[in-house]
Amino acid sequence: MAKRDYYEVLGVNRDATEADLKKAYRRLAMKYHPDRNENNAEAEAKFKESKEAYDVLSDSQKRSAYDQYGHAGVDQQAGFGGAQGAADFGDVFGDMFGDIFGGGGGGRGGQNRAYRGADLQYRLNLTLEEAVFGTEKKINVTSKQSCETCSGTGAKPGSKMATCSTCGGSGQVRMQQGFFSIQQTCPKCHGRGKVITEPCVS
Repeated sequence: MAKRDYYEVLGVNRDATEADLKKAYRRLAMKYHPDRNENNAEAEAKFKESKEAYDVLSDSQKRSAYDQYGHAGVDQQAGFGGAQGAADFGDVFGDMFGDIFGGGGGGRGGQNRAYRGADLQYRLNLTLEEAVFGTEKKINVTSKQSCETCSGTGAKPGSKMATCSTCGGSGQVRMQQGFFSIQQTCPKCHGRGKVITEPCVS
């Protein structure tokens, strides 16, 4: 089934301003939101259609491409011809390496690396409008402070760190599976190249 014109979906003219687009989308989102139309497949389809239209037309670059080339200019499912396709192709290899080596993060340029705060969770109540259009909230998060005894190193003061026996101090290990060879962070020293011989007791 052919996609409808995005301007037609939102019910606006082609010269609609950003405010016009937001107003039109707000009206449709509130009307067809799944929470207000349970078990209504048609309403769900219209909600997704209006969101897709707004996502494109509210982005100046995507809107320009759409105005020039129609849906073909913004269709991200066009195959492996563009940047999106290249990213998908890379993900295929990333997933394969992750399956072989236990998620070491070799295939996606280290995207599996854990970043500070990535494991934080916070329960927050939002209104329907906030969930649809986004909002900003201030929250209080309890954080841990560095140990005053070892300054956060985890080692007993005065003790020496030993060279990791698994990676030889490089912080990286190379693993091979069939024709594939991949280098990943050492699982023993976590990339530091050294291990604690006497842990801090504080």
